[in-house]
Amino acid sequence: MHFIYPAFLFALVTLAIPVIIHLFNFRKFQKVNFSNVQFLKEIQEQQSSRRNLKERLILASRLLALAFLVFAFARPFIPAQNSVNAGRQNAVSVFVDNSYSMQTLNREGSLLDDAKQKAREIASAYNINDRFQLLTQDFEGRHQRLLSRDEFNDAVDQVKISPQSRTLQQIISRQQSLLKMQPGATRSAYIISDLQKNMADKPLKTDSGIAFSLIQLKAGNLPNVAVDSVWLLSAIHRPGESEKLVIQLHNYADEKAQKIPLKVLINGAQKALGSYTIAARSKQNDTLSFMGLQAGWQQGEVQLQDNPITFDNKFYFSFNVAQQMPVLLIDGGTPDPFLKAVFAADPFFKAQRTPDGNVDYAALNSYPLIVLSDIKAISSGLAQQLKNYVSKGGILIVFPSADAQLTNYRSFLQAMNAAYPVKLITEPGKVSGLNRQSRVFKNVFENFPANPDLPTVKKYFQLSTAQGNPDNLMTLAGGDPFLAGYNSGRGKVYLSAVPLNEDFSNLPRHALFVPVLFRIALLSGDDLPLFYTLGKDETLEIAPVQITGKQLLKLSKGDQSSIPDVRQQEGSTLIYVSDQLHQPGIYTLKKQDSTVATLAFNDNRSESDMSYLSPSVLKEIVPKATTLITGGNASLKGIVAETNLGTQLWKLCIILALIFLAAEILLIRYFKPDMQAVKQPV
Repeated sequence: MHFIYPAFLFALVTLAIPVIIHLFNFRKFQKVNFSNVQFLKEIQEQQSSRRNLKERLILASRLLALAFLVFAFARPFIPAQNSVNAGRQNAVSVFVDNSYSMQTLNREGSLLDDAKQKAREIASAYNINDRFQLLTQDFEGRHQRLLSRDEFNDAVDQVKISPQSRTLQQIISRQQSLLKMQPGATRSAYIISDLQKNMADKPLKTDSGIAFSLIQLKAGNLPNVAVDSVWLLSAIHRPGESEKLVIQLHNYADEKAQKIPLKVLINGAQKALGSYTIAARSKQNDTLSFMGLQAGWQQGEVQLQDNPITFDNKFYFSFNVAQQMPVLLIDGGTPDPFLKAVFAADPFFKAQRTPDGNVDYAALNSYPLIVLSDIKAISSGLAQQLKNYVSKGGILIVFPSADAQLTNYRSFLQAMNAAYPVKLITEPGKVSGLNRQSRVFKNVFENFPANPDLPTVKKYFQLSTAQGNPDNLMTLAGGDPFLAGYNSGRGKVYLSAVPLNEDFSNLPRHALFVPVLFRIALLSGDDLPLFYTLGKDETLEIAPVQITGKQLLKLSKGDQSSIPDVRQQEGSTLIYVSDQLHQPGIYTLKKQDSTVATLAFNDNRSESDMSYLSPSVLKEIVPKATTLITGGNASLKGIVAETNLGTQLWKLCIILALIFLAAEILLIRYFKPDMQAVKQPV
């Protein structure tokens, strides 16, 4: 047995007081004379022994009552695993899960209310001088400090549901970062959560100097269907044209979901309807079509009717319908008539031509498509800028010059992981095959003839063998690529084996030339993502925006607005939203009164899976020293006290002290040996 406050044991010296009182009886007796005491002598001896017994019992009761009272103040306990440093100040970190899944109900109300109550019970199990940290899914800076018990309870009352979702390892690492700064204290950490399966998928790493306890709150198994993602099949969106939206639905329940209604809204107007039956624990994709969009930013919303879990019933997305698509044509000084004719055929394309020595590098990222043609040697500055452009998602088409410097093209294209011209082949040939599985040709031909009319070649540049998996759009009879695409970073490079010169081939006048260029252009959309995820996408990259000290970018949604941190990098602008956004929905990014972009933010769908870690799985992933507590109706105060200090005996000491005080009272009042019967004289 150990004592938390052993200094109180010095108070046992007070046990000498009742002993002194009993040894020195200060009561004065009055003498009474009797004529004959012969018959009283035996009775007096009997009463004296009984009186001594009573006094000794009273003395023992007083000593025991006083001793147990002293023991109660010294806080005796039977040591447990975490009680080595009992008596020192405690530094306690408590994580309260406030993610969306904590909105579900159990017998105590919502899981969040239950978690907050258990956090208060944990604090009450410690002493008033101990210090506490409150941590939530938000990982706020104000939570990185220790609080008194009253401050901690006030902070717990302010915890609200958050869209954030962290893993167990992230939570533990955050707790350890603060507790490691308290080396002189006894350190403990508690995690109060429903412990969904998405929170942990591998063994956790914890500091052996910190006692961790997991407190799992359980709710009933509830059915849930959510929209996991959406995407548009067209990269470029033109006014008035039909759009196809693919919606991915996910049934997270163990039972089939029957006839879940769904609708799609664009700018508040209903555009499509659907009803779906989804098998248990499965995903299902469906395509919905709509049209009639005007130029400008479009605010989309997918709505489900799925109860009782509703936080994931809405999914937001946004995209821009462009009035025109800009295309940059870079040549060696002489405009190419074939390219000019191609892009002049459709008013949707806005082609701008510039010679290779007069390129505005800062504006390159504003063009979804850049076409190089008839350039003998590409300068090192232009080559580096085009490499950066492609790595960030741009599409580049290269038609080499008839007198191209092959070594220059090699260094230029090899840096982008693309093939390059090796040598000039003067033998005539013909394109023998089209890769109809490529994105450029897929779903383009309704009927493909057995003997199609394909381009003929008089001479061509033999292309090197590129690494990776090139997309060979057209192949010559000998197997050499005629037109091929190569992935480079987030973008793509298309390389032709012939210049746009009729001395090399009939490609510039062939029927495939225009649809191939149009198809590549329409697939070159480099718009912003349709949506972002709150808590996950904290850095947004947009097209370059020039701002000054008085012209700031602002994110706004209704009455809410925030000023994000903005940083400029080569070819783009980075926006750091950090933890400024807490509500899903459509946000408008503005520069003063002009709209720069419309951005959609959704909740993390990892919270939609209402599956929880079982005790057996928890034992596998958590260290052996971690305590697992299943939330229930029982108070945590006693469990926490016993876990950290062992079995506490101070309550038992108080009970025993009261018992012995009661025994003393009973002895004094009812045990009267003087009332014994006296023998009658003969």
